[in-house]
Amino acid sequence: MSKIDKLIQRLLNNPKDFTWDEVVQILKHFGFFELKTGKTTGSGRKFVNEKKKIIILHKPHPVNVVKPYAVKIVIDILKGENLI
Repeated sequence: MSKIDKLIQRLLNNPKDFTWDEVVQILKHFGFFELKTGKTTGSGRKFVNEKKKIIILHKPHPVNVVKPYAVKIVIDILKGENLI
């Protein structure tokens, strides 16, 4: 099993300690990239893929651990796009 496969499996287990960097790595693996929307976005981050599917997440701070609802959003969207 590859590193990304292990990371996806970890995501699907709804961990309470999933980091922002892990979310970004998974989204990039599935063709999502972060939209650079200017200086006024604050902690909000938008990711989009070639099908124009947008995922909006809050980048956590000062701790790098994403909230459980954000993990659920990522899982639901990736499942909805038949990526996982």
